[in-house]
Amino acid sequence: MKTKLHIFKIVAKHLSFTKAAEQLFVSQPAVSKAIKNLEEEYKTTLFIRKRNSIELTTEGKSFLLYTNKILAIYSEMDEQFLHKKELFPEFISFGVSTTLSNYIIPKVIAKFRVQFPQTKFEIISDNSSNIEGLILNDELDFGITEGSVTNTKLHFEKFIKDEIVLVTNFNNNSFKKGSVDIETLQKIPIIEREKGSGTKDIIDSFLKDNNIKRLNSVVSLNSTEAIKNYLYHSDDYALLSISAINNDLVNNKLKIIDINSSGIERWFYFVKRTGYQSSNIEYFEKFIRHSYNF
Repeated sequence: MKTKLHIFKIVAKHLSFTKAAEQLFVSQPAVSKAIKNLEEEYKTTLFIRKRNSIELTTEGKSFLLYTNKILAIYSEMDEQFLHKKELFPEFISFGVSTTLSNYIIPKVIAKFRVQFPQTKFEIISDNSSNIEGLILNDELDFGITEGSVTNTKLHFEKFIKDEIVLVTNFNNNSFKKGSVDIETLQKIPIIEREKGSGTKDIIDSFLKDNNIKRLNSVVSLNSTEAIKNYLYHSDDYALLSISAINNDLVNNKLKIIDINSSGIERWFYFVKRTGYQSSNIEYFEKFIRHSYNF
């Protein structure tokens, strides 16, 4: 039953027997047979078959909710009884926001695998909003995102602290004192991240706290790397994570302009569904907190 439910979950995720078969490394007929067996056993139709696609029926959507709960219980049983003697799991899959995936998580994973080379990772990178959505939809067990929201269905635990700084091209000499005040900050041309970005959410909170209605946003881009590449060829400005620009500061490509009397700090958080327990998360958190110094 566990195998058939897992197959159903993967088919429901992709809405494709072919893609499910590819992910599971089994034949398409085997996938079709598992779904047929479930439909016969529970006397229901889980999918509507169309010419080039499939869709979950209303009962199929309800069945998926139960499937996720049952598979979660199976996972807890495996961790409690089958893997209790293992120091670390063989495979960890989780989601991270783009700032983390580009500048922080790679060195964490590299150091982790030096000590535990048997552990393999699958890391999904997206903005914070989308990662949290995947967690809520049971597509990811946990993630690491920027900022903290008030969604009671999600549980947040502090991971590491970060700072958002105002940066510009190294050769931009507009502010020879190397600082700006809040009033000037509202006037200079700003390159910003897209809606849903954890970085943008933190900046918006900062603006609200300082009674700033809006910045002079001239371009919106969907990644920090894109913004940095823009700044290499422009005298515009951006608010970016200090973690993302260390090499640019060392190589004199970008520089920081201080914001007088203000700082923008944020935490990165471990995120999971409220009430969800997994030794994978505990293993990973414990390793980072005890052996990695940021």
